[in-house]
Amino acid sequence: MQSYLEDIIERGDGLFEGFFEWLALQYDEVSGGFYYARSSREGEAFTPDIESTAQALNIIECCGAGSLLSAERRARIVRFFQAKQDPVTGFFYDADPRMRRDDVMVGRALGYSLGALGKLGAAPLHPLPGHRNMAPEYCDSPEVYAEWLRSVSLANSWRGCDRLCNSAPHLMQMTAEQRQPFLREALSYFASMQDPETGLWGEGAPYVQISGTFKLLTFYNRFHVPLPRTTEIYRSLRHALRNERAVDMCYIRNPISLLSSMRMELPMKALAEITEITLHNMAQLKREDGGFSREIDHSPPAPNVAQVKPGEYYPDMPAAVPLGMGEVEGDMNAGTQAILIRYSLRELGGLPERHLPYAEAELLPLWADAKRIGE
Repeated sequence: MQSYLEDIIERGDGLFEGFFEWLALQYDEVSGGFYYARSSREGEAFTPDIESTAQALNIIECCGAGSLLSAERRARIVRFFQAKQDPVTGFFYDADPRMRRDDVMVGRALGYSLGALGKLGAAPLHPLPGHRNMAPEYCDSPEVYAEWLRSVSLANSWRGCDRLCNSAPHLMQMTAEQRQPFLREALSYFASMQDPETGLWGEGAPYVQISGTFKLLTFYNRFHVPLPRTTEIYRSLRHALRNERAVDMCYIRNPISLLSSMRMELPMKALAEITEITLHNMAQLKREDGGFSREIDHSPPAPNVAQVKPGEYYPDMPAAVPLGMGEVEGDMNAGTQAILIRYSLRELGGLPERHLPYAEAELLPLWADAKRIGE
């Protein structure tokens, strides 16, 4: 049965033909960053952004193609991230000023930038926010934190849980003794809000709730706390895969990431079914340019804006930060998730690591160090 699962995944690898050529074309030699999509590269209003650049680097490293990056390009990517850091706040910002008003985007940019610099053996140029006593006001006391937790709307589980788990880095800055009462408040509140029948949190369509639950799982994992009601979550996940239309790459990736993080022992027959559904859904988002779109109809212009359903955005959102034109095209957000799905499926099935066959062939002409090739 395991060989049958490997056959399914290897057939799915054909979806990545042309993907790495698309990836290489998103790189900007001048800035050292990556664009979000073709329309971003071709439109004068857009520049390479933090998330897309970090995601591209993650893809290259994940696929075993890091050695194809020349020393010069690595140095340019380092300079890209270092130039994004604000010397006053210590955070990393893109050019669009609206980004600074979204605490989730700011938190993600910090994590992405530090992760990328670490991969490249580099460091930020300025002190980080945690070194400046710049924690948000809700960290003033456990009581204030509990009040803030309850104020976060879960009308859209995805967005709400994303905001909740964004408090984890601030708690990590505390000593273990300081953190304990804050952590107790969070876990108590989360337990009170989890649906005992579905195991999910918040409101919205099934895939929105699953996506929110995946976000909240990152909080539990950060503090090494087991996720409650994994059996109920698994049943909800299987029901959604069988009955709901996956119109967003996140709806395809988040169930797989949930399964990977829960580390449940699953029957091989169930894994084969989950894999076939997942790869079928991914195929609906493959584009002619070689990439994948986040959404079924197009690439969303602002990928970090949570939706109630396609085209309907959560009303309490900060201003959207567009990264592209929203055309029918591949985008970096979807591409990085497609790669994670493929490698996670192999891991779930207990299969040995095997890199995609297209990575080196498509990246080599543009990414290899010329001196090394000559050797």
